[in-house]
Amino acid sequence: MANPRGTVKPSTKLSPAEISDRLKGLPGWRLENGEGGSAIVRDYQTDGWPTTLMLVNAIGFFAEAADHHPDLAVSWGKVQVKLWTHSAGGVTASDMELAQLIEQTALWRPRTGSALRGTTKKFVGS
Repeated sequence: MANPRGTVKPSTKLSPAEISDRLKGLPGWRLENGEGGSAIVRDYQTDGWPTTLMLVNAIGFFAEAADHHPDLAVSWGKVQVKLWTHSAGGVTASDMELAQLIEQTALWRPRTGSALRGTTKKFVGS
């Protein structure tokens, strides 16, 4: 099967229009411009320190497996994720793909009717 993402290489810096278009599928993520170029950023709220650490560990697992590492700012009840590709000087398809995976992981809950009951805690939110 052909690659549905077309010919964009992971290390190719995306244009502002491409980033804006892709961010439509990632509510809560935003584009920030800084010294090293642009980055996509997301703040997650948690119900406390244990959940914050679980989220950081989950992000770390996927980042290491992908060999693409975000900057994380960690504090009680909050995790900020910042993604950009240093070698490209901005946001790439790799950043967008990892952001999607982080989003799915952070906000995952058992579906209605699942054999999994799910936590009754607030857990992770936007």
